Amino acid sequence: MADQRTELRLALAQINPTVGAVAENAALIAGWIARARDAGAQLVLFPEQCLPGYPAEDLYLKPHFLEANREALRGLADAARGIAVLVGFAEPRVAAAGGRRSDSPAPRAAHNSLALLRDGQIEHVYRKQRLPNYAVFDEQRYFEPGAEPSVVEVDGVRVGLTICEDVWEPGPPASIEAEWGARLIVCPSGSPYYRGKSGDREAMFVRRARRYGAAFAFCNLVGGQDELVFDGASFVVDAAGELVGRAGQFADELLVVDLGGAGGPVAEPLGDLDEVYGALVLGLRDYVRKNGFERVLVAVSGGIDSALVAMVAADALGGDGVTGVVMPSPHSSAETQADARAIVRNLGAELVEIPIERAMVALHESLDGGVAGLAAENLQARIRGNLMMTLSNASGWLVLTTGNKSEMSVGYATLYGDMAGGFAVIKDVPKTLVYELVRHRNSLAAEPLVPESVLERPPSAELRPDQLDSDSLPSYDVLDQILAAYVEGDRSRDEIVAAGADPAVVDEVVSMVDRSEYKRRQAPPGIRITAKAFGRDRRLPITNRFGG
Repeated sequence: MADQRTELRLALAQINPTVGAVAENAALIAGWIARARDAGAQLVLFPEQCLPGYPAEDLYLKPHFLEANREALRGLADAARGIAVLVGFAEPRVAAAGGRRSDSPAPRAAHNSLALLRDGQIEHVYRKQRLPNYAVFDEQRYFEPGAEPSVVEVDGVRVGLTICEDVWEPGPPASIEAEWGARLIVCPSGSPYYRGKSGDREAMFVRRARRYGAAFAFCNLVGGQDELVFDGASFVVDAAGELVGRAGQFADELLVVDLGGAGGPVAEPLGDLDEVYGALVLGLRDYVRKNGFERVLVAVSGGIDSALVAMVAADALGGDGVTGVVMPSPHSSAETQADARAIVRNLGAELVEIPIERAMVALHESLDGGVAGLAAENLQARIRGNLMMTLSNASGWLVLTTGNKSEMSVGYATLYGDMAGGFAVIKDVPKTLVYELVRHRNSLAAEPLVPESVLERPPSAELRPDQLDSDSLPSYDVLDQILAAYVEGDRSRDEIVAAGADPAVVDEVVSMVDRSEYKRRQAPPGIRITAKAFGRDRRLPITNRFGG
Protein backbone atom coordinates (compact mmCIF):
# COMPACT_ATOMS: atom_id res chain seq x y z
CA MET A 1 0.00 0.00 0.00
CA ALA A 2 1.08 3.60 -0.53
CA ASP A 3 2.68 5.85 2.10
CA GLN A 4 0.67 5.77 5.33
CA ARG A 5 1.64 9.25 6.58
CA THR A 6 -1.22 11.26 8.10
CA GLU A 7 0.69 14.28 9.45
CA LEU A 8 -0.81 17.33 7.80
CA ARG A 9 -1.87 20.81 8.85
CA LEU A 10 -5.31 21.19 7.28
CA ALA A 11 -7.43 24.33 7.14
CA LEU A 12 -11.18 24.29 6.52
CA ALA A 13 -12.39 27.67 5.21
CA GLN A 14 -16.03 27.89 6.30
CA ILE A 15 -17.10 30.90 4.24
CA ASN A 16 -20.25 32.74 3.18
CA PRO A 17 -20.22 33.40 -0.57
CA THR A 18 -23.05 35.00 -2.55
CA VAL A 19 -24.72 33.26 -5.48
CA GLY A 20 -23.73 34.87 -8.76
CA ALA A 21 -21.16 37.25 -7.26
CA VAL A 22 -18.31 35.38 -8.93
CA ALA A 23 -15.68 38.13 -8.75
CA GLU A 24 -16.54 38.94 -5.12
CA ASN A 25 -16.47 35.26 -4.20
CA ALA A 26 -13.07 34.84 -5.86
CA ALA A 27 -11.69 37.78 -3.86
CA LEU A 28 -13.19 36.29 -0.69
CA ILE A 29 -11.56 32.93 -1.40
CA ALA A 30 -8.20 34.55 -2.16
CA GLY A 31 -8.29 36.31 1.20
CA TRP A 32 -8.99 33.07 3.04
CA ILE A 33 -6.21 31.29 1.14
CA ALA A 34 -3.84 33.90 2.52
CA ARG A 35 -5.20 33.42 6.03
CA ALA A 36 -4.73 29.66 5.79
CA ARG A 37 -1.18 30.04 4.50
CA ASP A 38 -0.38 32.47 7.31
CA ALA A 39 -1.69 29.84 9.77
CA GLY A 40 0.85 27.37 8.42
CA ALA A 41 -1.66 25.14 6.67
CA GLN A 42 -0.37 22.84 3.95
CA LEU A 43 -3.85 22.29 2.50
CA VAL A 44 -6.92 24.51 2.64
CA LEU A 45 -10.35 23.13 1.76
CA PHE A 46 -13.24 25.35 0.64
CA PRO A 47 -16.96 24.42 0.45
CA GLU A 48 -18.85 22.96 -2.48
CA GLN A 49 -19.61 25.43 -5.30
CA CYS A 50 -18.17 28.29 -3.27
CA LEU A 51 -16.89 30.11 -6.35
CA PRO A 52 -20.22 30.54 -8.21
CA GLY A 53 -22.30 30.31 -5.03
CA TYR A 54 -24.74 27.53 -4.20
CA PRO A 55 -27.33 26.67 -5.30
CA ALA A 56 -27.09 28.81 -8.44
CA GLU A 57 -30.14 27.09 -9.98
CA ASP A 58 -30.74 28.07 -13.62
CA LEU A 59 -27.65 30.26 -13.68
CA TYR A 60 -25.92 26.94 -14.33
CA LEU A 61 -27.71 26.84 -17.69
CA LYS A 62 -26.10 30.11 -18.81
CA PRO A 63 -22.81 29.46 -20.67
CA HIS A 64 -21.48 32.92 -19.86
CA PHE A 65 -22.04 32.31 -16.14
CA LEU A 66 -20.11 29.06 -16.30
CA GLU A 67 -17.32 30.73 -18.25
CA ALA A 68 -17.15 33.58 -15.71
CA ASN A 69 -16.65 31.15 -12.85
CA ARG A 70 -14.03 29.18 -14.84
CA GLU A 71 -12.11 32.37 -15.57
CA ALA A 72 -12.28 33.28 -11.88
CA LEU A 73 -10.83 29.87 -11.03
CA ARG A 74 -7.92 30.50 -13.38
CA GLY A 75 -7.29 33.77 -11.62
CA LEU A 76 -7.43 32.09 -8.21
CA ALA A 77 -4.76 29.60 -9.21
CA ASP A 78 -2.18 32.34 -8.96
CA ALA A 79 -3.04 32.78 -5.25
CA ALA A 80 -2.26 29.10 -4.62
CA ARG A 81 1.44 29.41 -3.88
CA GLY A 82 3.05 27.87 -0.85
CA ILE A 83 -0.16 26.00 -0.09
CA ALA A 84 -2.45 23.46 -1.80
CA VAL A 85 -6.00 24.69 -2.33
CA LEU A 86 -9.23 22.77 -3.01
CA VAL A 87 -12.03 24.98 -4.40
CA GLY A 88 -15.56 24.07 -5.48
CA PHE A 89 -16.66 25.41 -8.87
CA ALA A 90 -19.04 24.75 -11.77
CA GLU A 91 -17.00 23.16 -14.53
CA PRO A 92 -18.43 23.73 -18.02
CA ARG A 93 -19.11 20.38 -19.64
CA VAL A 94 -17.38 19.70 -22.94
CA ALA A 95 -19.94 18.43 -25.47
CA ALA A 96 -19.27 15.04 -26.99
CA ALA A 97 -18.01 14.97 -30.57
CA GLY A 98 -20.75 14.73 -33.16
CA GLY A 99 -23.37 16.57 -31.10
CA ARG A 100 -26.53 14.75 -30.02
CA ARG A 101 -29.54 13.20 -31.67
CA SER A 102 -32.63 15.39 -31.81
CA ASP A 103 -34.60 12.80 -29.84
CA SER A 104 -32.09 12.51 -26.99
CA PRO A 105 -32.35 14.55 -23.79
CA ALA A 106 -30.39 17.78 -23.66
CA PRO A 107 -27.04 17.25 -21.95
CA ARG A 108 -26.53 18.98 -18.65
CA ALA A 109 -24.31 21.99 -18.97
CA ALA A 110 -21.82 21.48 -16.17
CA HIS A 111 -20.11 19.28 -13.62
CA ASN A 112 -20.17 19.98 -9.90
CA SER A 113 -16.40 19.96 -9.51
CA LEU A 114 -13.53 20.41 -7.08
CA ALA A 115 -10.26 21.90 -8.32
CA LEU A 116 -6.84 21.35 -6.80
CA LEU A 117 -4.83 24.55 -7.17
CA ARG A 118 -1.11 24.43 -6.51
CA ASP A 119 1.98 26.37 -7.58
CA GLY A 120 -0.10 28.75 -9.66
CA GLN A 121 -1.78 25.98 -11.64
CA ILE A 122 -5.10 24.15 -11.85
CA GLU A 123 -3.43 20.82 -11.20
CA HIS A 124 -6.39 18.44 -10.97
CA VAL A 125 -10.21 18.43 -11.16
CA TYR A 126 -12.57 15.99 -9.46
CA ARG A 127 -16.23 15.71 -10.56
CA LYS A 128 -19.02 14.91 -8.13
CA GLN A 129 -20.50 11.46 -8.80
CA ARG A 130 -23.68 11.32 -6.73
CA LEU A 131 -26.09 14.10 -7.61
CA PRO A 132 -28.95 14.57 -5.12
CA ASN A 133 -32.39 15.07 -6.57
CA TYR A 134 -34.66 15.09 -3.52
CA ALA A 135 -35.91 17.59 -0.94
CA VAL A 136 -34.41 20.98 -1.91
CA PHE A 137 -31.91 19.53 -4.38
CA ASP A 138 -32.21 19.59 -8.19
CA GLU A 139 -28.66 18.71 -9.15
CA GLN A 140 -29.64 16.25 -11.87
CA ARG A 141 -31.25 19.17 -13.68
CA TYR A 142 -27.92 20.99 -13.93
CA PHE A 143 -24.96 18.66 -13.54
CA GLU A 144 -23.53 15.68 -15.34
CA PRO A 145 -22.13 13.13 -12.87
CA GLY A 146 -18.46 12.28 -12.78
CA ALA A 147 -17.25 8.71 -12.93
CA GLU A 148 -13.71 8.52 -11.58
CA PRO A 149 -12.48 8.50 -7.96
CA SER A 150 -9.55 10.82 -7.29
CA VAL A 151 -6.59 10.57 -4.94
CA VAL A 152 -3.94 13.32 -4.88
CA GLU A 153 -0.86 13.77 -2.75
CA VAL A 154 -0.22 16.74 -0.48
CA ASP A 155 3.15 16.83 1.28
CA GLY A 156 3.36 13.05 1.36
CA VAL A 157 -0.24 12.43 2.48
CA ARG A 158 -2.63 10.76 0.07
CA VAL A 159 -5.91 12.68 -0.04
CA GLY A 160 -9.17 11.35 -1.53
CA LEU A 161 -11.54 13.85 -3.13
CA THR A 162 -15.32 13.71 -2.77
CA ILE A 163 -18.12 16.28 -2.81
CA CYS A 164 -21.03 16.25 -0.34
CA GLU A 165 -23.50 13.54 -1.47
CA ASP A 166 -20.62 11.32 -2.58
CA VAL A 167 -20.23 10.09 1.00
CA TRP A 168 -23.84 10.28 2.21
CA GLU A 169 -24.16 6.57 1.44
CA PRO A 170 -21.39 3.98 1.89
CA GLY A 171 -19.45 2.80 -1.12
CA PRO A 172 -17.65 4.55 -4.00
CA PRO A 173 -16.02 6.93 -4.43
CA ALA A 174 -14.79 7.12 -0.80
CA SER A 175 -14.46 3.33 -0.42
CA ILE A 176 -12.31 3.08 -3.56
CA GLU A 177 -10.15 6.02 -2.53
CA ALA A 178 -9.50 4.37 0.83
CA GLU A 179 -8.49 1.18 -0.98
CA TRP A 180 -6.10 3.27 -3.06
CA GLY A 181 -4.37 4.42 0.09
CA ALA A 182 -6.10 7.74 0.88
CA ARG A 183 -5.38 8.61 4.53
CA LEU A 184 -7.60 11.70 4.42
CA ILE A 185 -10.84 12.03 2.48
CA VAL A 186 -12.08 15.58 2.04
CA CYS A 187 -15.76 16.40 1.57
CA PRO A 188 -16.56 20.00 0.62
CA SER A 189 -20.29 20.51 1.05
CA GLY A 190 -23.29 22.74 0.57
CA SER A 191 -25.39 21.00 3.20
CA PRO A 192 -28.41 23.15 4.13
CA TYR A 193 -29.61 23.35 7.70
CA TYR A 194 -32.66 21.84 9.26
CA ARG A 195 -33.37 21.26 12.91
CA GLY A 196 -31.15 18.51 14.35
CA LYS A 197 -29.25 17.83 11.13
CA SER A 198 -25.75 18.67 12.34
CA GLY A 199 -25.62 15.83 14.86
CA ASP A 200 -26.88 13.27 12.34
CA ARG A 201 -24.37 14.51 9.77
CA GLU A 202 -21.44 14.20 12.15
CA ALA A 203 -22.46 10.70 13.22
CA MET A 204 -22.54 9.60 9.57
CA PHE A 205 -18.96 10.76 9.01
CA VAL A 206 -17.82 8.90 12.12
CA ARG A 207 -19.24 5.71 10.61
CA ARG A 208 -17.47 6.33 7.30
CA ALA A 209 -14.12 7.01 8.99
CA ARG A 210 -14.29 3.81 11.03
CA ARG A 211 -15.43 1.75 8.06
CA TYR A 212 -12.71 2.93 5.70
CA GLY A 213 -9.89 3.56 8.16
CA ALA A 214 -9.32 7.10 6.90
CA ALA A 215 -9.75 10.58 8.36
CA PHE A 216 -12.60 12.67 6.94
CA ALA A 217 -12.79 16.45 6.63
CA PHE A 218 -16.24 18.02 6.10
CA CYS A 219 -16.16 21.69 5.07
CA ASN A 220 -19.61 23.26 4.81
CA LEU A 221 -20.93 26.54 3.50
CA VAL A 222 -22.30 29.07 5.95
CA GLY A 223 -24.91 31.73 5.24
CA GLY A 224 -28.39 32.34 3.91
CA GLN A 225 -29.44 31.81 0.30
CA ASP A 226 -33.09 32.64 -0.33
CA GLU A 227 -35.02 30.05 1.74
CA LEU A 228 -31.97 27.97 2.66
CA VAL A 229 -29.56 28.48 5.53
CA PHE A 230 -26.16 26.78 5.59
CA ASP A 231 -25.01 26.26 9.14
CA GLY A 232 -21.30 25.62 8.73
CA ALA A 233 -20.44 23.25 11.61
CA SER A 234 -17.45 21.96 9.61
CA PHE A 235 -15.38 19.27 11.30
CA VAL A 236 -12.60 16.69 11.02
CA VAL A 237 -12.71 13.12 12.33
CA ASP A 238 -9.63 10.90 12.42
CA ALA A 239 -9.39 7.35 11.10
CA ALA A 240 -10.73 5.99 14.40
CA GLY A 241 -13.82 8.18 14.11
CA GLU A 242 -12.70 10.54 16.87
CA LEU A 243 -13.59 14.20 16.48
CA VAL A 244 -10.37 16.23 16.24
CA GLY A 245 -11.76 19.62 15.19
CA ARG A 246 -15.09 21.38 14.83
CA ALA A 247 -16.04 24.88 13.69
CA GLY A 248 -18.95 26.82 15.13
CA GLN A 249 -22.37 27.22 13.56
CA PHE A 250 -23.75 30.16 11.57
CA ALA A 251 -20.48 32.11 11.33
CA ASP A 252 -17.42 32.32 9.08
CA GLU A 253 -14.42 30.49 10.49
CA LEU A 254 -11.02 29.13 9.53
CA LEU A 255 -10.70 25.78 11.30
CA VAL A 256 -7.06 24.66 11.44
CA VAL A 257 -6.43 21.04 12.42
CA ASP A 258 -3.13 19.18 12.83
CA LEU A 259 -3.87 15.68 11.57
CA GLY A 260 -1.73 13.09 13.25
CA GLY A 261 -0.88 15.67 15.91
CA ALA A 262 -2.67 17.87 18.41
CA GLY A 263 -5.85 18.26 16.35
CA GLY A 264 -7.63 21.58 16.47
CA PRO A 265 -10.28 23.55 18.32
CA VAL A 266 -13.61 21.83 18.97
CA ALA A 267 -16.57 24.21 19.19
CA GLU A 268 -19.48 23.14 21.35
CA PRO A 269 -22.65 22.54 19.32
CA LEU A 270 -25.52 24.91 19.99
CA GLY A 271 -28.53 23.75 21.95
CA ASP A 272 -31.72 22.99 20.05
CA LEU A 273 -33.46 26.36 20.48
CA ASP A 274 -30.25 28.36 20.08
CA GLU A 275 -29.62 26.50 16.83
CA VAL A 276 -33.08 27.21 15.39
CA TYR A 277 -32.94 30.84 16.47
CA GLY A 278 -29.45 31.21 15.01
CA ALA A 279 -30.69 29.87 11.67
CA LEU A 280 -33.52 32.42 11.62
CA VAL A 281 -31.18 35.30 12.44
CA LEU A 282 -28.58 34.37 9.83
CA GLY A 283 -31.19 33.58 7.18
CA LEU A 284 -32.85 36.97 7.62
CA ARG A 285 -29.60 38.94 7.87
CA ASP A 286 -28.23 37.48 4.64
CA TYR A 287 -31.50 37.83 2.76
CA VAL A 288 -31.64 41.52 3.67
CA ARG A 289 -27.98 42.31 3.03
CA LYS A 290 -27.42 40.19 -0.07
CA ASN A 291 -30.50 41.69 -1.71
CA GLY A 292 -29.50 45.27 -0.97
CA PHE A 293 -32.11 46.29 1.62
CA GLU A 294 -31.20 48.72 4.39
CA ARG A 295 -34.07 48.22 6.82
CA VAL A 296 -37.11 46.04 7.50
CA LEU A 297 -40.72 46.79 8.40
CA VAL A 298 -42.66 44.57 10.81
CA ALA A 299 -46.36 44.91 11.60
CA VAL A 300 -46.31 44.40 15.38
CA SER A 301 -49.72 43.43 16.73
CA GLY A 302 -49.00 42.52 20.32
CA GLY A 303 -49.29 38.83 19.39
CA ILE A 304 -46.65 36.14 19.73
CA ASP A 305 -45.83 35.73 16.02
CA SER A 306 -45.02 39.35 15.25
CA ALA A 307 -43.10 39.48 18.54
CA LEU A 308 -40.80 36.67 17.39
CA VAL A 309 -40.30 38.20 13.94
CA ALA A 310 -39.41 41.55 15.47
CA MET A 311 -36.97 39.90 17.91
CA VAL A 312 -35.23 38.01 15.12
CA ALA A 313 -35.07 41.16 13.00
CA ALA A 314 -33.52 43.19 15.82
CA ASP A 315 -30.93 40.48 16.48
CA ALA A 316 -30.16 40.16 12.78
CA LEU A 317 -29.95 43.85 11.89
CA GLY A 318 -29.84 45.75 15.16
CA GLY A 319 -32.78 47.66 16.55
CA ASP A 320 -31.90 50.63 14.37
CA GLY A 321 -32.51 48.46 11.29
CA VAL A 322 -36.12 47.71 12.24
CA THR A 323 -39.32 49.75 12.08
CA GLY A 324 -42.26 48.34 14.01
CA VAL A 325 -45.65 49.42 12.69
CA VAL A 326 -48.65 49.31 15.05
CA MET A 327 -52.04 49.54 13.30
CA PRO A 328 -54.89 49.36 15.80
CA SER A 329 -58.47 48.76 14.69
CA PRO A 330 -61.68 49.14 16.74
CA HIS A 331 -61.28 45.45 17.69
CA SER A 332 -57.74 45.83 19.03
CA SER A 333 -57.61 45.62 22.78
CA ALA A 334 -55.76 48.21 24.81
CA GLU A 335 -53.65 45.43 26.31
CA THR A 336 -52.37 44.08 22.99
CA GLN A 337 -51.61 47.58 21.72
CA ALA A 338 -49.67 48.37 24.87
CA ASP A 339 -47.74 45.13 24.45
CA ALA A 340 -46.99 45.93 20.80
CA ARG A 341 -45.55 49.31 21.72
CA ALA A 342 -43.54 47.80 24.55
CA ILE A 343 -42.01 45.16 22.25
CA VAL A 344 -40.89 47.79 19.73
CA ARG A 345 -39.41 49.96 22.47
CA ASN A 346 -37.67 47.04 24.18
CA LEU A 347 -35.98 46.08 20.92
CA GLY A 348 -34.71 49.61 20.32
CA ALA A 349 -36.65 49.82 17.06
CA GLU A 350 -38.47 52.75 15.50
CA LEU A 351 -42.20 52.87 16.28
CA VAL A 352 -44.78 54.01 13.72
CA GLU A 353 -48.50 54.07 14.59
CA ILE A 354 -51.24 54.12 11.96
CA PRO A 355 -54.81 53.57 13.25
CA ILE A 356 -56.97 51.93 10.58
CA GLU A 357 -60.52 52.77 11.76
CA ARG A 358 -61.00 55.61 9.25
CA ALA A 359 -59.82 53.38 6.40
CA MET A 360 -62.23 50.65 7.52
CA VAL A 361 -65.15 53.09 7.55
CA ALA A 362 -64.24 54.52 4.14
CA LEU A 363 -63.96 51.10 2.52
CA HIS A 364 -67.21 49.89 4.04
CA GLU A 365 -68.95 52.99 2.70
CA SER A 366 -67.45 52.46 -0.74
CA LEU A 367 -68.94 48.95 -0.72
CA ASP A 368 -72.51 50.31 -0.46
CA GLY A 369 -72.98 49.57 3.20
CA GLY A 370 -70.01 47.34 3.73
CA VAL A 371 -69.46 43.65 4.20
CA ALA A 372 -69.87 41.33 7.15
CA GLY A 373 -68.43 38.13 8.54
CA LEU A 374 -65.16 36.76 7.19
CA ALA A 375 -65.03 39.34 4.40
CA ALA A 376 -65.13 42.16 6.95
CA GLU A 377 -62.42 40.50 9.05
CA ASN A 378 -60.15 40.04 6.04
CA LEU A 379 -60.73 43.63 4.98
CA GLN A 380 -58.87 44.74 8.10
CA ALA A 381 -55.94 42.47 7.26
CA ARG A 382 -55.87 43.81 3.71
CA ILE A 383 -55.88 47.41 4.89
CA ARG A 384 -52.88 46.63 7.04
CA GLY A 385 -51.18 44.82 4.14
CA ASN A 386 -51.75 47.79 1.84
CA LEU A 387 -50.33 50.21 4.39
CA MET A 388 -47.25 48.07 4.95
CA MET A 389 -46.57 47.76 1.23
CA THR A 390 -47.11 51.50 0.75
CA LEU A 391 -44.55 52.22 3.46
CA SER A 392 -42.21 49.78 1.71
CA ASN A 393 -42.69 51.53 -1.65
CA ALA A 394 -42.07 54.92 -0.08
CA SER A 395 -38.94 53.87 1.82
CA GLY A 396 -37.44 50.96 -0.10
CA TRP A 397 -37.50 48.89 3.08
CA LEU A 398 -38.42 45.21 3.15
CA VAL A 399 -41.71 44.07 4.70
CA LEU A 400 -41.44 40.95 6.84
CA THR A 401 -44.58 38.85 7.14
CA THR A 402 -45.41 37.24 10.46
CA GLY A 403 -47.32 34.05 9.63
CA ASN A 404 -46.09 30.77 11.12
CA LYS A 405 -46.05 27.26 9.63
CA SER A 406 -49.17 26.10 11.47
CA GLU A 407 -51.21 28.96 10.01
CA MET A 408 -49.71 28.58 6.53
CA SER A 409 -50.48 24.86 6.60
CA VAL A 410 -54.20 25.28 7.18
CA GLY A 411 -54.72 28.55 5.30
CA TYR A 412 -55.31 30.61 8.44
CA ALA A 413 -53.94 33.68 6.68
CA THR A 414 -55.27 36.40 4.38
CA LEU A 415 -54.09 36.77 0.82
CA TYR A 416 -52.95 40.38 0.22
CA GLY A 417 -53.34 40.97 3.95
CA ASP A 418 -51.03 39.45 6.57
CA MET A 419 -49.42 37.45 3.72
CA ALA A 420 -48.35 40.67 1.97
CA GLY A 421 -44.61 41.24 2.19
CA GLY A 422 -41.21 40.32 0.86
CA PHE A 423 -39.88 37.69 3.27
CA ALA A 424 -41.60 35.27 5.64
CA VAL A 425 -39.19 34.80 8.53
CA ILE A 426 -41.16 32.17 10.50
CA LYS A 427 -42.93 30.52 7.58
CA ASP A 428 -41.43 27.14 8.59
CA VAL A 429 -41.78 27.57 12.37
CA PRO A 430 -44.77 25.76 13.95
CA LYS A 431 -46.84 27.79 16.41
CA THR A 432 -45.80 25.74 19.44
CA LEU A 433 -42.14 26.34 18.54
CA VAL A 434 -42.85 30.09 18.23
CA TYR A 435 -43.72 30.15 21.93
CA GLU A 436 -40.61 28.16 22.85
CA LEU A 437 -38.34 30.49 20.88
CA VAL A 438 -39.80 33.66 22.41
CA ARG A 439 -39.50 32.27 25.93
CA HIS A 440 -35.93 31.17 25.23
CA ARG A 441 -34.87 34.51 23.77
CA ASN A 442 -36.50 36.33 26.68
CA SER A 443 -34.48 34.18 29.08
CA LEU A 444 -31.23 35.39 27.52
CA ALA A 445 -32.03 39.09 27.96
CA ALA A 446 -31.37 41.13 31.08
CA GLU A 447 -35.07 42.06 31.03
CA PRO A 448 -37.79 40.29 29.01
CA LEU A 449 -38.07 41.74 25.53
CA VAL A 450 -41.60 40.43 25.09
CA PRO A 451 -44.06 41.00 27.98
CA GLU A 452 -45.27 37.86 29.74
CA SER A 453 -48.84 38.88 28.90
CA VAL A 454 -48.10 38.15 25.22
CA LEU A 455 -47.07 34.59 26.12
CA GLU A 456 -50.05 34.01 28.40
CA ARG A 457 -52.80 35.55 26.25
CA PRO A 458 -54.83 33.06 24.14
CA PRO A 459 -53.87 33.48 20.46
CA SER A 460 -56.17 35.82 18.53
CA ALA A 461 -56.10 37.73 15.23
CA GLU A 462 -58.40 40.36 16.84
CA LEU A 463 -60.44 40.80 13.67
CA ARG A 464 -63.78 40.70 15.50
CA PRO A 465 -64.86 41.12 19.14
CA ASP A 466 -63.62 38.33 21.45
CA GLN A 467 -62.12 36.35 18.58
CA LEU A 468 -59.79 33.45 19.41
CA ASP A 469 -57.78 31.18 17.09
CA SER A 470 -59.41 28.24 18.85
CA ASP A 471 -62.77 29.32 17.32
CA SER A 472 -61.49 28.12 13.94
CA LEU A 473 -58.66 25.71 14.73
CA PRO A 474 -57.85 22.81 17.04
CA SER A 475 -55.51 23.66 19.90
CA TYR A 476 -52.01 24.27 18.54
CA ASP A 477 -50.59 21.36 20.56
CA VAL A 478 -52.96 19.01 18.72
CA LEU A 479 -52.73 20.81 15.38
CA ASP A 480 -48.93 20.81 15.25
CA GLN A 481 -48.72 17.08 15.95
CA ILE A 482 -51.10 16.33 13.07
CA LEU A 483 -49.30 18.74 10.77
CA ALA A 484 -45.91 17.19 11.60
CA ALA A 485 -47.27 13.81 10.57
CA TYR A 486 -49.19 14.93 7.47
CA VAL A 487 -47.01 17.72 6.05
CA GLU A 488 -43.51 16.72 7.16
CA GLY A 489 -43.94 12.97 7.57
CA ASP A 490 -46.22 12.36 4.55
CA ARG A 491 -48.42 10.14 6.73
CA SER A 492 -51.86 9.29 5.42
CA ARG A 493 -55.07 10.23 7.18
CA ASP A 494 -55.55 6.61 8.30
CA GLU A 495 -52.01 6.34 9.65
CA ILE A 496 -52.47 9.49 11.73
CA VAL A 497 -55.76 8.23 13.13
CA ALA A 498 -54.22 4.83 13.88
CA ALA A 499 -51.54 6.63 15.91
CA GLY A 500 -54.26 7.95 18.23
CA ALA A 501 -55.50 11.22 16.75
CA ASP A 502 -59.20 12.10 16.74
CA PRO A 503 -60.59 11.10 13.30
CA ALA A 504 -62.85 14.14 12.99
CA VAL A 505 -60.01 16.52 13.83
CA VAL A 506 -57.67 14.78 11.40
CA ASP A 507 -60.25 15.03 8.63
CA GLU A 508 -60.70 18.72 9.31
CA VAL A 509 -56.98 19.45 9.34
CA VAL A 510 -56.20 17.39 6.24
CA SER A 511 -58.97 19.16 4.35
CA MET A 512 -57.70 22.60 5.37
CA VAL A 513 -54.13 21.75 4.37
CA ASP A 514 -55.13 20.39 0.98
CA ARG A 515 -57.42 23.24 -0.04
CA SER A 516 -54.88 25.91 0.99
CA GLU A 517 -52.21 25.00 -1.54
CA TYR A 518 -53.21 27.93 -3.77
CA LYS A 519 -52.55 30.34 -0.92
CA ARG A 520 -49.13 28.92 -0.13
CA ARG A 521 -48.08 29.32 -3.77
CA GLN A 522 -48.64 33.06 -3.37
CA ALA A 523 -46.70 33.41 -0.12
CA PRO A 524 -43.28 35.08 0.00
CA PRO A 525 -40.18 32.94 0.50
CA GLY A 526 -39.21 32.09 4.05
CA ILE A 527 -36.47 30.43 6.06
CA ARG A 528 -36.34 26.63 6.09
CA ILE A 529 -35.72 25.15 9.55
CA THR A 530 -37.44 21.75 9.25
CA ALA A 531 -36.67 18.74 7.09
CA LYS A 532 -39.70 19.51 4.91
CA ALA A 533 -40.72 23.10 4.32
CA PHE A 534 -43.35 24.44 1.95
CA GLY A 535 -41.87 25.38 -1.40
CA ARG A 536 -38.77 23.58 -2.65
CA ASP A 537 -39.30 20.61 -0.30
CA ARG A 538 -43.01 19.95 -0.68
CA ARG A 539 -44.34 20.37 -4.20
CA LEU A 540 -47.97 19.43 -4.64
CA PRO A 541 -50.39 20.41 -7.40
CA ILE A 542 -52.87 23.16 -6.66
CA THR A 543 -55.59 21.35 -8.57
CA ASN A 544 -55.69 18.05 -6.71
CA ARG A 545 -58.57 15.79 -5.71
CA PHE A 546 -56.55 13.11 -3.95
CA GLY A 547 -57.63 13.36 -0.32
CA GLY A 548 -55.56 12.36 2.69
